[in-house]
Amino acid sequence: MRVESPTESEVPAIPEESAPPPETDLIAHLVEEGLIDRRAAEECRRLELETGDLPDRILKSKGYLSEDGLLRVFHRRFGIPYLATLHNCTVPKDFVRLVPAQFARFYNLIGIEEDNGTYRVATCSPLDIHPVDDLASLLDSEVEVALSPRSEITALINKAYQKSVDGVDEMLEGVDEEELSDLPQDITGTEDILDIANKAPIIKLVNTILFEALKLRASDIHLQPFEDRLVVRYRIDGILYDMKVIPKRVQDAIISRVKVMGKMDIAERRLPQDGRATVKVGDGEVDIRLSSVPTSHGERIVFRLLDKSAKVYQLTEIGLSEANRNALAEIITYTHGIIFVTGPTGSGKTTTLYAVLTQLNSAEKNVITIEDPIEYHLEGVSQIQVSEKKGLTFASGLRSLLRQDPDVMMVGEVRDEETARIAIQAALTGHLVFSTMHTNDSAGAVTRMLDIKVEPYLVASSLIAVIAQRLVRRICVECRKESKPTDEELHSIGLKLEQVKGGLLWTGEGCETCLDTGYRERTAIYEILSIGDRVRQQVMDHKSASDIKRLAVENGLVTLRMDGARKVLEGQTTVDEVLRVTQMDIV
Repeated sequence: MRVESPTESEVPAIPEESAPPPETDLIAHLVEEGLIDRRAAEECRRLELETGDLPDRILKSKGYLSEDGLLRVFHRRFGIPYLATLHNCTVPKDFVRLVPAQFARFYNLIGIEEDNGTYRVATCSPLDIHPVDDLASLLDSEVEVALSPRSEITALINKAYQKSVDGVDEMLEGVDEEELSDLPQDITGTEDILDIANKAPIIKLVNTILFEALKLRASDIHLQPFEDRLVVRYRIDGILYDMKVIPKRVQDAIISRVKVMGKMDIAERRLPQDGRATVKVGDGEVDIRLSSVPTSHGERIVFRLLDKSAKVYQLTEIGLSEANRNALAEIITYTHGIIFVTGPTGSGKTTTLYAVLTQLNSAEKNVITIEDPIEYHLEGVSQIQVSEKKGLTFASGLRSLLRQDPDVMMVGEVRDEETARIAIQAALTGHLVFSTMHTNDSAGAVTRMLDIKVEPYLVASSLIAVIAQRLVRRICVECRKESKPTDEELHSIGLKLEQVKGGLLWTGEGCETCLDTGYRERTAIYEILSIGDRVRQQVMDHKSASDIKRLAVENGLVTLRMDGARKVLEGQTTVDEVLRVTQMDIV
């Protein structure tokens, strides 16, 4: 190994002098630095003798030191370069050609530079020297190591090897009819979709489709059959894109493989079916909800991808303006009542609710949820999965929750009179209840409660606030540029030219990072309707949603389109995006 002062933003040049390999006096060194105590050191040494495992792995598994902290210790102690990110690294082509993907993934090794026949390789386990020796043999070259977090190495491996398995035709080359019918009838345990070595072509293709979708941050995958082909489409940032065209001859085999994954009946092709699966992607797990429906050209499959390791956002990270954040912070301090989050499917309602629950979650409060499905796992919160087959519905589950002495409850969705009445009962008996509803705006949620035959006085006395929201795509930071808006554009979202700083807004040109769309990732726009005395009176008088909203706007309600206009002025999104998601917003 060679020594060089660290550079975290760039790949360091390959250094000239070598340093001795890290020795197993690592634990003693950590005690000297005060990073672990003697009791922890003794336990690590005992486990090292009993299991034969490497000390760095024991330290991480026992939680005595974080991966980042441990890698920085290796850097300080042994002079091995440390790279906190590999975002700008390019894997040498010969590394991908000579080193099997399985080897790179199993040992968490990836090439980040090649110079005069010497390869710089990133590792997160520098004490494991044998794989580095094997790698040198595979490359027939000298190998130098640098340190980097496992997540960074995994991401770079995925990026490098995805390109090498992207061709559908290449994967299906030479496949005969016997191979198409030779699929396993069941899957035991959780499958790793990165493990495509020595797999049948159809399994390899399905795993690659899943892997690519996750890499591109897709929320859904559509397998849509046509008369002469099967088209794979990904929903990325709320928009569907055609990504692959698969030959018709393998359609049935792919559908059967997906059904096996979801534990569905592969012989039943005339009726809709639902299934679910869990797959591993590197260190993380992803829940997949599957739905199949028969069409005139074969079965159509939709995957909903739910990443278990996805980040749970804080209230400061979900796109709330300062005014909206302050309003919401005040609303959630109530001890009882109902708060609805409303919007169409895929508008970020669950993310907002989880951010609120994270804020409220504490040792002093009993927080319970009933959901379908459980999209994120919250530490310290009891989460219940709806199972209609077993008789556990939102209504029956909510009734049971009332006997669990909750302080805060979250109900996945209020969709019928029974659930609505139980939620109101909970709110009126001293519980704070959060739920979602599918309506166009905040005022629509108020009248929806009346439409499902809940008495106006119950709605007026239990409802605290309604939060309407939509997701708009962010302008890609890699290719954004200034542009001059027209008066018509500005007028369409209620802006005037004098409100635009310098008379210029931002737009995205399109680049490889954003799939040439000009957008990457999303943020939310909000409309928060607090239920005051005047709105309660309108509810009692059976006023329409438009009447309620008109009064609220007069009293200072910031509508979805107004909040979207604010994000346009801040350079976060575009006029077209705000118009796309708020067509019916202005009263």
